[in-house]
Amino acid sequence: MAGHSKWAKVKHFKGAIDAKRGRIFSKLAREVTIAAKMGGGDPDMNARLRMVLLKCRSANMPSDNIERAIKRGTGGGEGANFEEFAYEAFAPHGVALLIEVSTDNRNRTASEIRSLLTKGGGAIATAGSVTRLFHRKGQIIVPREAANEDDLMGLALDAGAEDFKAEPEGYEIITEPAQFEAVHKQVEGKGIKCAAAQVTSIPFITVPLTDPAAVATVSKLIEALEDHDDVKDVHTNAEFPGDAA
Repeated sequence: MAGHSKWAKVKHFKGAIDAKRGRIFSKLAREVTIAAKMGGGDPDMNARLRMVLLKCRSANMPSDNIERAIKRGTGGGEGANFEEFAYEAFAPHGVALLIEVSTDNRNRTASEIRSLLTKGGGAIATAGSVTRLFHRKGQIIVPREAANEDDLMGLALDAGAEDFKAEPEGYEIITEPAQFEAVHKQVEGKGIKCAAAQVTSIPFITVPLTDPAAVATVSKLIEALEDHDDVKDVHTNAEFPGDAA
């Protein structure tokens, strides 16, 4: 199963069924509100908001939803105060999980996340034991049909990209976080549509899962965590069958 490879995740995000789409929109609206509250409602002046709006566009989120979320963040509507943090955890089979959340009730969220981990055979990890396994990088995903490999590689590297990977389904551009926007603007400036673009956590070393039972167990836990209303994203170093090398 490649359920949590970057390509499968992009497909799942774009093709979510209605129930999932509603949950995705709700989570994205929360991210938009937090970004607008922290840096204002003008995406030209708010880098974080610009990145969230990229995710909204990828999910085909209605503009009315986005505008309401921005108004909540800038004081034009009522809304709860959210705090953001990450849980470090281990799933079965030594798989590391970095669980990003935003919540208006830390105690409730902590209890529910611990419960999901326990039911799935995982556990909260010692502080620092998981974060050291990941590094923050800009990641731009481009479908193969959207660009010529040589042209895109030259464009990305000239713009300051750190790495370029050609894979069966498309291309992955990796940048330092500080260079992400410059590279992304160069790519989109050439009319190349990205499947995903964000600053994210990428594992230094992956844990290959080949046994079907292990794949099913870890996937089920990750999906349960991703479905939680307060979870923004789940980063994992699991390498599922079908993941690109």
